[in-house]
Amino acid sequence: MKILIELPSWLGDTVMTTPAIENITKHFGKAEITLLGSFISVEALKNHPSVIKTYILDKKIVSMFKTLKEIKDFDLFFSFRNSFRAKFMKLFVSSPLKFQYDKKNFNGMHQVEKYNNFVNKSLGINFLAENLILHSASDIKNKGNKLLGINPGASYGSSKRWYPKQFANVAIALSKDYDIIILGGESEEEIASDVEKYLIKEGVSNYKNLANKTSITELINQIKGLNLFITGDSGPMHLSAAFNIPTISIFGPTNHHETSQWMNTKNIIVKKNLECQPCMKRTCPLKHHKCMKLIESSEVLEAVNRLIC
Repeated sequence: MKILIELPSWLGDTVMTTPAIENITKHFGKAEITLLGSFISVEALKNHPSVIKTYILDKKIVSMFKTLKEIKDFDLFFSFRNSFRAKFMKLFVSSPLKFQYDKKNFNGMHQVEKYNNFVNKSLGINFLAENLILHSASDIKNKGNKLLGINPGASYGSSKRWYPKQFANVAIALSKDYDIIILGGESEEEIASDVEKYLIKEGVSNYKNLANKTSITELINQIKGLNLFITGDSGPMHLSAAFNIPTISIFGPTNHHETSQWMNTKNIIVKKNLECQPCMKRTCPLKHHKCMKLIESSEVLEAVNRLIC
């Protein structure tokens, strides 16, 4: 069975498709999977044992058609993307069976369940969504102190980001018990640098700022090696869920019922319960950002104490 899978563009969404993809392979037994998607999404899943080939999908129309000419003759095509471009591209995929995720068909459930139910509905099966699975991680054994990961960024938009000073306050308070790793992508270098400045000001030296200094595989391995992770609603948050890393997840404008960590029993969500939540906006439409601004570092530290006791 030759299967083409188009992955979501975002890292977190891609990780949340993994239970559905595992169920595809479970249903068909031997399957040859070709992955199509953004660089980030393909890098995250390229080491799945059933994946035989990958393609990076460029946003430019000319590049997209060039890629489509290379990928031919599949028995089955799944697209986990809901965009118009994905619908358009679906017309040109050579496969007798084509299925595309439509978010309007799946409401009131976690995003993992949405993706899994999409596959169930497409194939006429009834598999449960089990654990998130990443096949690209190496076994890492920490030497010395325990490791605390700090992830202050969120690619979706500024409304999902807690404040650098607050992240730093937490890291400073925990720095006697943990060595600290600051994580982030290219767009998060500035906020990571702001956290670092606060650490330096308070004389904390047992840290590394790895923002925009890791590949996706290295990021996965770094997160797998953590003893504690503090993050907003982000792609790395879902990576830590895949390894059951003790995690404090800070939520503001997004819906924690849909995008919180999946099946991580070592997770505590810190959030306010304002009337304007969840607005699901990239920037605060009310201009006050209270959903994040009202969360104090002391609340996160209290959550850490509950989590590690």
